[in-house]
Amino acid sequence: MPVELVEELRKIPTFSDLRDEELQWLADHAEIQTAEAGEVVLHEGDPADSMFVYLEGEIDGRRESLGPDSPVYSAGAGTVTGLLPFSRMTNYTITARAVSRVRVARIRRESFQEMLQRIPVLGQRLVGILSDRVREATRQDQAREKLASLGKLSAGLAHELNNPAAAGSRAAAALADAFVRYAQANARLDDANISPESRARLREIEVLAREKQSHAPVRSSLELSDCEEELRTWLEAHGVENAWELAPTLAEANATTRHFEMLAERFDSSALGAAIARIAVSLEIHRLLGDIQHSTCRISELVQSIKEYSFMDEAPRQEVDVAKGLDSTLIMLSHKLKHGVEVIKNYDPDLPRIDSFGSELNQVWTNLIDNAVDAMQGKGTLRVRTAREGEEVLVEIIDDGSGIPKEIQTRIFDPFFTTKPMGQGTGLGLDTVYRIMRKHRGNVSFVSRPGYTCFRVRLPIKNTRL
Repeated sequence: MPVELVEELRKIPTFSDLRDEELQWLADHAEIQTAEAGEVVLHEGDPADSMFVYLEGEIDGRRESLGPDSPVYSAGAGTVTGLLPFSRMTNYTITARAVSRVRVARIRRESFQEMLQRIPVLGQRLVGILSDRVREATRQDQAREKLASLGKLSAGLAHELNNPAAAGSRAAAALADAFVRYAQANARLDDANISPESRARLREIEVLAREKQSHAPVRSSLELSDCEEELRTWLEAHGVENAWELAPTLAEANATTRHFEMLAERFDSSALGAAIARIAVSLEIHRLLGDIQHSTCRISELVQSIKEYSFMDEAPRQEVDVAKGLDSTLIMLSHKLKHGVEVIKNYDPDLPRIDSFGSELNQVWTNLIDNAVDAMQGKGTLRVRTAREGEEVLVEIIDDGSGIPKEIQTRIFDPFFTTKPMGQGTGLGLDTVYRIMRKHRGNVSFVSRPGYTCFRVRLPIKNTRL
């Protein structure tokens, strides 16, 4: 077997140019491990004690502690992985299962020192493999963090877009019904054979009623109820059909019985009901058109915020309005803010634009604001402040949450460090903030105590080294 194993190791790219005696040493110190498809090759959390050289087959591994959506890591014939010399790994971070029949040459940790002494060239090569593995793992985790953030934003935006879209749809359906009732009221007026003068007066009253509706003051529920009751009583007394249905619309428009007394003087009882019904339906149509306009404007505002947040159709690097980016981020996160978070903004009106990558800065604001809301458990006061300090722009994100415990304050920018429960955070949010600040030649700092946490971001106004 050692002779055959030497030839198998020679086919591994990492070992292909080693001398025969070096390959023989590896073969002599390797343990062969096999696994059939579906079997576990190693368990997450087990002590890391060996380097694995895959001779045959393929495995898939994942961090099962993060759930079924965690990234999948694959390794196959020709791969050198597991615990490597100079690695600080203490436990395996994935559970690996064989995809097909697997044969692995396993070299124990105890042999590493002698291996590097006998085969010095392996030191640099294995460090290279280790560095590539760290970069790839970090890249996948960062991609997962971005996807998680995107998922949160998408869910919030879907909710925010659904509300005005549903309201617009309901208003459009009600509008179609209102036009039918408006036509029915006109038909009844035609049957009553009212004079052209009376029709002209009715049109004038409709216009005045719509103007009054547009400027109607906000009234309490009690005041509105009293007005509805007074109008319903008057309408019923004058033989108007469906008074209970017409009264709420007329009350919302701030109509009073005095207005209808003038109609009663001009229209007989057969035409009065049709005239008031037409006025009420006209007011309803006017209100529904306003609802549709408000809904479509809200959708347009959200779409514009998405474009501004992502800097769609713009060059990656540009002169960025920091306040505008903060506002876009607040709109994108409005689903988390509107249930108990008061936002107080204090922007410097003379703040200059800064030279930066706008979409990346919005990632910074998203992570900081999202963390602040989580720290307040969705209820509290969020303060956002901007100011100029010399040749830098200062942005402060302040919350009145529980604060960051002193014992972990030195670690919060570390990759993968998180205080959130397993599966709810990857610990890359603040690491992303730190990396983006470093790329922009800026810095991020914080002060924290119970009831007060302030993250301060400083960015150069002119950045020639981006």
